[in-house]
Amino acid sequence: MEKIEFKELVELGLTEQDAVQMFETMVRARKIDERMWKLNRAGKIPFLVSCQGQEAAQVGAAFALEKGTDYILPYYRDLGVVLHFGQTSRDIMLSAFAKAEDPNSGGRQMPGHYGSRALNIVTGSSPVTTQVPHAVGIALAAKMRREPLVAYVSFGEGSSNQGDFHEGANFAGIHKLPVILFCENNKYAISTPLSKQLSAKHVADRAIGYGMPGVTIDGIDPLAVYKAVKEARERGLRGDGPTLIEVEVERLVPHSSDDDDKSYRSAEELAELKTRDGVKLFREKLIQMGVLTEETAQELETKLEQEVDEATAYAEAAAYDAPENALRYVYDEGETK
Repeated sequence: MEKIEFKELVELGLTEQDAVQMFETMVRARKIDERMWKLNRAGKIPFLVSCQGQEAAQVGAAFALEKGTDYILPYYRDLGVVLHFGQTSRDIMLSAFAKAEDPNSGGRQMPGHYGSRALNIVTGSSPVTTQVPHAVGIALAAKMRREPLVAYVSFGEGSSNQGDFHEGANFAGIHKLPVILFCENNKYAISTPLSKQLSAKHVADRAIGYGMPGVTIDGIDPLAVYKAVKEARERGLRGDGPTLIEVEVERLVPHSSDDDDKSYRSAEELAELKTRDGVKLFREKLIQMGVLTEETAQELETKLEQEVDEATAYAEAAAYDAPENALRYVYDEGETK
């Protein structure tokens, strides 16, 4: 008898291979992130912001987009998104070590400032939510040029209180632009809990004020997120305008490597987070489906650990940029690649 869980993949138009690839990208993001924490604590890299607990939502969303066509404007936790769009473990490690080969900025930006013209990844900045108006601008250009693409922009729930979000969402709604506003609600803006950020129950409740649909989804389920983003993309391509998607996720670790979340989260709350680990839960789901076995899942995880080992060794040995290049990319130097 066909397992009822597998019908979920069929209904979404996904194959077993797609599901395994989703899981692989989620695990890759987790393994990279865990390694960067160790490197930071060893004094080898200066800083990181973590994706742990948000991989399922990120990968589910990224799989619903069209690589090479759509534009993504990720925020600093979106490791799962940029890995799906083509960045590699080595790329991320080069950025963490701030080496000259870092494809995002040549070692000039903090980790998490992803950018690649070739991969349609538009870089962000340290001030939060500035990427929302940029995404709306890309969507406006696509509409004016009649190009069949969408702009995907992500941000945290705390960032949804910034003026950039409101102005961007309002403009996108008025002009019915093909943009997906993706809020990763991990319930804390650094140490500020959700109850002190919103008077509404959900970030998605704000969508009605901008004339667009707003949905709130359990971000621990990558397939549910995939379905919502796929529908939002189709809506945008039809000319029906933007969608605000809020995914409820968990931040399994402190806000950043400079934060101590034990000062504002109780031991009970921190323990409860372990039951909402999307990577672990999706692994269990795929085994129940028969898509993976315990052995094949372990083989995949071992392979990715080796990949991260190699990426770390390469990045640590790579050269820093020369001091005389400090002002490169600051001033116009003529034709660039």
